[in-house]
Amino acid sequence: MNTSETRDRLGVLLTEPMAALGLDLEAVELTSAGKRRVLRVAVDKDGGVSMDDVADATREVSRVLDDTDVMGSQPYTLEVSSPGVDRPLTLPRHWRRNTDRLVKVTLAAGGTVTGRVAEAGESAVLLEVDGGTREVPYDQVDKAKVQIELKPFERAPRPPEEG
Repeated sequence: MNTSETRDRLGVLLTEPMAALGLDLEAVELTSAGKRRVLRVAVDKDGGVSMDDVADATREVSRVLDDTDVMGSQPYTLEVSSPGVDRPLTLPRHWRRNTDRLVKVTLAAGGTVTGRVAEAGESAVLLEVDGGTREVPYDQVDKAKVQIELKPFERAPRPPEEG
């Protein structure tokens, strides 16, 4: 089995066990490092993953690997982590998990939009741009990434509701 077939099979084998832990399998990467291979598994969930989540995921991935022959006999190193902020935003859940974050969007039709994620739906994201809002359908996004901000964003408090 070649590397891409192994990676694809791992994705299938790991999706359900990660879901049982309340985690989304975000990426499976398999690379060669000399005589060894490195298997990197990225998991995420709403609110972010904790160290306990990573430890639970590592144990479960190890169990799946021990119960199958998917990795063959060649030695490997397993790394389980969260995807990190440099991961491209490709699914609605990626956008939802980055509400209030600044993103740079390259549009399929050309041009870019930089704005703060205000709301993420199933088919489009609402960005706060230059004091207004702009809806961007996901099918019009060529690529999108979170922008690193040195000062954390704080949303202004909403006025109390009268009642």
